[in-house]
Parts: sequence; C-alpha cells; structure tokens
Amino acid sequence: MYEIMKFLIMLFLVASLTATTNAQKMDGLDKSPMDMAYYPDNFAHDRKFSPKLIDGLPAIVRVTYSRPAKNGREIFGKLIKYNEVWRTGANEAAEIKFYRDVTLQGKTVKAGTYSLFTIPTATEWTIIINTDLDEWGAYSYKEANDILRINVPVKQTKEVVENFSIKFRKENDQSAVMMMAWDATLIEVPISFNHY
Repeated sequence: MYEIMKFLIMLFLVASLTATTNAQKMDGLDKSPMDMAYYPDNFAHDRKFSPKLIDGLPAIVRVTYSRPAKNGREIFGKLIKYNEVWRTGANEAAEIKFYRDVTLQGKTVKAGTYSLFTIPTATEWTIIINTDLDEWGAYSYKEANDILRINVPVKQTKEVVENFSIKFRKENDQSAVMMMAWDATLIEVPISFNHY
C-alpha cells in the first residue's frame, strides 16, 4: 500500500509540474502591449452613471494603440524612419474613435472610428486620419482614404519616455490636447469640440 501511495504522489507531482510548465508557456504574445487612451481621461475607469457617461458627460475620443519600448534604441530617424508613414505605435495601426464630431486645425472630422497614422520628421509630424481599419502596420496604407492631414511641431520631453504613450490633456470645456510621446519626442494635437 505504501508503494502505491508513493507512486500516486510522484505521478501527481509530475502531472502538476507538467501542467504548470505548459500553462506558463505563452508563445506568440506581442512584445508591445496594447493600451487605450480616453478623453475625458478617467472615462474608462471611473464611470459613475452609465457605460457611455462619466460624471454625467459622454466620452469624446478614444485611441487604441500598442506601446513599443525604446530598449536603448535610437527611435526617430532610425527605428522610425523620417518622412515615412508610421502606424503610430506597434503591431496594428492605431485606431481613433470620435464619439462626436470634432475639429482639428479648423477641419471637421465626423464621429466614427478611423486609423491614426503619422509621418514623423525632425521638426514636425503629419497627423493622418484614415478610413481604413484593422490594418497591420502601415503596409497597406492608402493615401486616397485619408480624410484629414494636419501638421504639428515636434517638442522635446523633459525626461526620456521608455514606451510610446498617448494621453489627453484638458485645455478647457471645448478643447483638449492629444499628447504622443516616445524617447525625447513630444507631439501635441489640439482637438476642439462643442461644449459637453
């Protein structure tokens, strides 16, 4: 009986170890995690009234994107080539959803979901809103499907930003700024909307 119990315990331990080892193996995960940025920026984690409202007010914009890391690399002009269309992050092209009509540099963008591409240079970025969705990278990018292009100046961050990041900053009740930062580069995109 002792030998049978010993055998069963050993069998259980081997099975448990194998199951744990297999459970920990997660092949194919993206190295750049996906993230979302909302405006208002507490919309996703502090809803008080309904799924569409924060403090009784609706969400205005959401960006879904992946956050590649610097990992000691030279980013803009090297890893991300100047004057080439960039997916604005990693993996799939970033997507931006406007829950209402907005204005960027005097140009109206209708409510809806779009891809968000950019063309970085050393002094300014071209921000591109495009109707194509579910695009991997910028390999299938079609300029003919752009609905908006604007240019914004390049600024410098105070500290190095390790992972590409997008965040919104409130300006006033009728406008916000979408900030994109990576390495020592900061881009600020003003977005205007009706009072909410």
